[in-house]
Amino acid sequence: MSSKTRANRRKINPLSLSFLDVMFCGFGAVILIFLILDHASTISPNSVNPDLTAEINLLEEEVKEGELGLVRIRNTLSDVDFEVVTAQGMARQIQVQLDTFLQELASLENSSVATVEDIEKLRSDIQSLEEELLRLQASAFEQDGNSARQFLGDGNRQYLSGLFLGGQRILILLDSSASMLDSTIVNIIRTRNMSDERKKNAPKWQRVVKTVDWISTQLPITSRYQIWNFNTGYSSVIPGTEELWLEVADRDQLNQAIINLQDVVPENGTNMEQVFRAVANMNPRPDNIFLITDGLPTLNDRGSSSALVTPSERMDLFEEAVEELPERVPVNIVLMPLEGDPSAAAVYWQLAQYSKGSFISPSKDWP
Repeated sequence: MSSKTRANRRKINPLSLSFLDVMFCGFGAVILIFLILDHASTISPNSVNPDLTAEINLLEEEVKEGELGLVRIRNTLSDVDFEVVTAQGMARQIQVQLDTFLQELASLENSSVATVEDIEKLRSDIQSLEEELLRLQASAFEQDGNSARQFLGDGNRQYLSGLFLGGQRILILLDSSASMLDSTIVNIIRTRNMSDERKKNAPKWQRVVKTVDWISTQLPITSRYQIWNFNTGYSSVIPGTEELWLEVADRDQLNQAIINLQDVVPENGTNMEQVFRAVANMNPRPDNIFLITDGLPTLNDRGSSSALVTPSERMDLFEEAVEELPERVPVNIVLMPLEGDPSAAAVYWQLAQYSKGSFISPSKDWP
C-alpha cells in the first residue's frame, strides 16, 4: 500500500499551485496594461500644449466673428439688390413715359394748331424725364457696380484688357457660319454632317458662346447693346429687335440673349458685306463694335457659283465688305483659329488699327 501511495504522489496535477500562479500573473499583467492604456487616453491634449489650446480658441472666435460678418453682408446685399430692382423698375416706367412724350412732341410739331407754349412745355417735360432716367441709371450703376452680369471662369485672367469695352451703343457681331464648328477643315466637314445638338456643343462654338458671355459681363450698365449672329444672313439673338438698341440694365433680357445664343446652330457660309451694310444703316449708329469671327468672308450679296473660294477671292470679298462699315467706329476683333486662311490675322489687325479698335486671338483655354 505504501508503494502505491508514493506513486500517486509523484503524478503531475495540472491544477497545481504553480499553474494557478502563472494564470493569475497573466491576468494581472493584462489588467495592468489596460489600466495604463486607459489612463493614457484620459490625458487631455489641452493640458499637454496650452499654446495650442489658446490658438484654437482664438481661431474659434474668429470663425464666429466671420459668420456674423457674413450675415451682415448678406443682409446688406439683399437691401442693395432691392434698391437696384426698384430703380430699374422706375427707369422702365420713365422710359415708357419718355417714348410717349416724344410721340406727342412729333405730333404737335406736325400740327398747325399747336401753340409754341405747348411744344415748349412738352420739351421741358421730356428733358426732366431724361434727367431723371440718367439719375436712376447712375444710381443703379453706383450700387450694383460697372457690370450687369457676372462671368465665372476657370481663372483670374485678363486676356482682353486691351479691348475698348466702353460706349453707349455697343454692337456684338458673331460669325455663326459652319467654319465656327472647328479649327480644321476635316473636322468642320465631319461636324457639319452631324445633328444640330452636336453642332451646338462643338468645342470651338462653345468657346465663341463663352466669349460673348464674357463681353456681356463687361458692358457698362448705363449703355445699350445689340447682339447679331450672321452667316449668309443676319439676325438678333432677341428675335424682332434687329433695329432696336437694348438696355444693359435690363438683366433679364440680357440673360435671355445669352440663353438664346446657346441655341444658335453654326451653318452655311460667311457674308460680311450684308451685315456691315446693316450696321451702317442703324439709327443711331453704334459707337463700339465687337466682331467675333475666324476668317475672311466666303460670300457677298451676289452669292458664289463656285464651291471653292480662293484666298485672293476671299480677300476681295473682305475689302468689299469693309467699305460698307461706318467710319470712325472702333472695331474690336476676336479672331478664332482656322487652318487654311493665313491672311486673316493680318487684314483683321489692319482693320482694328485703322478703326482705332483692338485685335486679339485668344488662347484655347479662354475664357
